[in-house]
Amino acid sequence: MRKRDTSDVKDSLVAVAADALAMLVGFFLATWIRFDSGWLPVPLGRHPHIYHHYAGGILLVTLAYLLIFRSLGLYVRPQIGRFEDKIPRLARASGLGLVAAMVMAFISKNYVEYSTLAIFISLPTVALLVVLERYICFRLELHYARHSSVINRVLILGTDSVAAHLKRSLENEPKLRSRVVGFLRTDLSEPDEGLPQDLIGGTVDELAAVALSEEKVDQIILTNSTIGHQRIVDIILFCEREMIRFNMVPDLFRILTGSMDMQSVDDIPMLGISQWPLDHFWKRVLKRGEDLLGASVGLLLSAPLIAVAALLIKRESPGAVFYSQERCGEKGKPFHIYKLRTMRLDAEAQSGPVFTAEQDPRVLRIGGVLRRLNLDELPQFWNVLCGDMSLVGPRPERPHFVEKFKEDIGRYMWRHVSKPGVTGWAQINGLRGNTSIEERIKYDLYYLENWSLALDFKILVKTFMARENAY
Repeated sequence: MRKRDTSDVKDSLVAVAADALAMLVGFFLATWIRFDSGWLPVPLGRHPHIYHHYAGGILLVTLAYLLIFRSLGLYVRPQIGRFEDKIPRLARASGLGLVAAMVMAFISKNYVEYSTLAIFISLPTVALLVVLERYICFRLELHYARHSSVINRVLILGTDSVAAHLKRSLENEPKLRSRVVGFLRTDLSEPDEGLPQDLIGGTVDELAAVALSEEKVDQIILTNSTIGHQRIVDIILFCEREMIRFNMVPDLFRILTGSMDMQSVDDIPMLGISQWPLDHFWKRVLKRGEDLLGASVGLLLSAPLIAVAALLIKRESPGAVFYSQERCGEKGKPFHIYKLRTMRLDAEAQSGPVFTAEQDPRVLRIGGVLRRLNLDELPQFWNVLCGDMSLVGPRPERPHFVEKFKEDIGRYMWRHVSKPGVTGWAQINGLRGNTSIEERIKYDLYYLENWSLALDFKILVKTFMARENAY
């Protein structure tokens, strides 16, 4: 999104050096824990100069770690986004590094004998030090970016909601060091309410005058491609002549969030929507394995919490402790979801099916606590074991609402291409309860189109911290 300057190169080099230092310290710390801490029995054949003995291997493994980190894009700068979003990739890189260390130790066993236990101890020591060092570097880079001058002045062609969203996204990423200097109208429609009126500088016909003014722009982004093919070509040629970078938000952004797939029949090319990640058999196997393991552990660990919650619910409101409700699952197939009851028994006797609202009088006192802490969902581990749900996925909705939304909201039924989840990408971003269904769909489809075990892990971790709109 912006031109590269020397700060990106500097930040990348600093990151490599800091990672290398953290890794070396982590490996030597693991060696100390194994042989000199006194916490573990020391083998009789301990080498008298163990640190010198291990130094060569540690340097080689550190180099392997750095190459793995590079292959996973961990040295790309600027590193935009939140720090916690990067932890799953760091964990994956550390795991691959451990595998590399084990392979290297096996290959060299005829020359140098390494302690297998020391190698396993190095996984947490290296990972913890790298995460700590990475966090410090992240904060330093963020501080530098916030106190540095703007290097990328952006002119946006379009005044619609996409233009407003783009402006907010650029403002929320200080490391891009970008500033939107203006907007030009591409049609006669009213500008989006979120756009500052003082930055709307006319129409696209005035592009040359605005772009080449005293504060020359570095980048032009077109957010409305309905202006016609020839006009777009003219804008691209203008940007080439004036050495201004050009980007365009594809019109498909309004109807799709996923990537496209090109196929051909004989010599006829056809453009279509690419397959979902979970359309692939082995990825479904991985996700099902994740579900079975996670739900089994989850049920064992949560059993005492469920028992205590059940007693408190029974004390406040006599009646059933668990609540069963019909929901729509994969491919729209109905199933019964299980939850801890958090409302009165007659909660919908008068109103019928409605979303829960803030300060909802139907919610029990203990129910409000369970909802805020996401504990009312714990019985759904059983749904996961039964195969009706997954640990992570779009939240299942009631048939009453599905029938309504599929007619009113485009792409709504696409969220049923996989199993619904106990938690999901939309939920951890505050989109639950009586919130925008259109926004939820965007988040649900993003998850389905970008699924990975790392993304599932991130969502599961963040579920424990997600409190927004939990009522």
